[in-house]
Formats: sequence, structure tokens, C-alpha cells
Amino acid sequence: MADGSQADYEVLTPLFEEHARSALVDNLVSMLAMLRGPLLGYQIDRYDHSLQSATRAHRNGERIDLVIGALLHDVADAFAPENHSDAAAALLAPYVDDETHWVIKHHGIFQGYYYFHHLGGDRHARDRYADSPYFDACVQFCAEYDQNCFDPNYDSMTLDNFRPMLDEVFARPSRVPGIAPLA
Repeated sequence: MADGSQADYEVLTPLFEEHARSALVDNLVSMLAMLRGPLLGYQIDRYDHSLQSATRAHRNGERIDLVIGALLHDVADAFAPENHSDAAAALLAPYVDDETHWVIKHHGIFQGYYYFHHLGGDRHARDRYADSPYFDACVQFCAEYDQNCFDPNYDSMTLDNFRPMLDEVFARPSRVPGIAPLA
């Protein structure tokens, strides 16, 4: 890359941007599909959990960023189980608002409120973030769109219902500083 000229990058950049934009949502959908399968002791798999989470957020009138955040909050479970919250937030960061990014990044520790104490942990571990302006939003996200989204009888929307929202969010110019926008 050090030997590349401005002319080289003027040719390469639009090709990369076109490819990235055309493949991004399809790649995220493929990542969601990886969550199908093992129940891991729950009554539904992570794929259905994700659809249920997004459906509840959508039906509750949440803004599109949070609905897509709900859909993708566990998308990294299959390849980053120990830090899936960070990985999902990193995927969303260039495209969603700050609150949604923060909520998804921290939902793992906040979700621990419901079970850490059963495993000898601190259910109040989330309190270290009490000074964040997004603390209450993350508490609400976990209460309304995560811990209760394992209901096998819930009538979730299909992934196809969320596709236009995915397309809208991921068509936005990147919000990440220092990165050439993909638009």
C-alpha cells in the first residue's frame, strides 16, 4: 500500500466502497443466520431471540437505530462469545446513534443483573456505569428487549420485515472519524 499512488486509490476506493455497501447487509444477515440452531438450554435459539428482541422494540415504537440494535445485539455470539457485546457494538458504531451504540456495547454486563448472582457474581456490576447518560436506556433495553425475549410463543416479525430498516441504517455515511465515508 505504501507504493500506491493517488491515482491507484482513486480507482480502488470506489470499487471497495461499492462492494462494501452492496455486501454489508447480506453479510450481517448471514451472521444472524449463524445464530440458528443450538438452544443452549433456552426455549428458542439466538436467531429467534434476536427477531423477538427487534420485534418488541419495533412494536413499542422505538427509533430505527434501537430496533436494528436489538436485531443485532447478539449477532457476534457465534464468533465472539466472551465479548459479543463489544463486537456487535463495533459493527454498529459507524451507522447508529451514540445511545444505541453504548447500549449494545454494555448490554452484556447489564443483562448480568438477571443472573450473575446465581453464579456467584455481582448482579449490580452494571452500577459502575451509573454516571453514564445512557445508563437508564441500557437498563430499559435489557428489561424490555433482551431478558424477556426467549418466549417460544411470541409472534415475532420475520427477518424480511427488518430488511428495509437494515438497508436504511447501513446505507448511512460512516460516523467513524478518520475513515473515508462509504457513500
